[in-house]
Amino acid sequence: ILLLNRVMVAKAKKGGENINSRLQLVAKSGKFCLGQKSCKKSLKFAKAKLILVANNLPPLRKSEIEFLAMLGKVGVHHYDGNSAALGTAFGKFFRVSCAAIIDPGDSDIIKSMSQ
Repeated sequence: ILLLNRVMVAKAKKGGENINSRLQLVAKSGKFCLGQKSCKKSLKFAKAKLILVANNLPPLRKSEIEFLAMLGKVGVHHYDGNSAALGTAFGKFFRVSCAAIIDPGDSDIIKSMSQ
């Protein structure tokens, strides 16, 4: 049982590291926009391919972004970390409540999030 728990914890850590490494690849080779206002703008103009939402985004703003994503048929991924962790995953030194991936570049993040 202890070995099974270690494997489950290792897989959970690997999944978290996996999304962070993919986000770093998007930051280096792709196009993205950070912040709730610019994410809503990219959803309205149908530019976004994937939306990432931090877990500490207020529920009203989160539902507003999810509604716009549903209208545009864009996937929404609820990031496991808070806004500071999401900003760090993109290599920024500030908090990011919401991120829109416009062009994934060399990363396969859109395919992996749809599974």
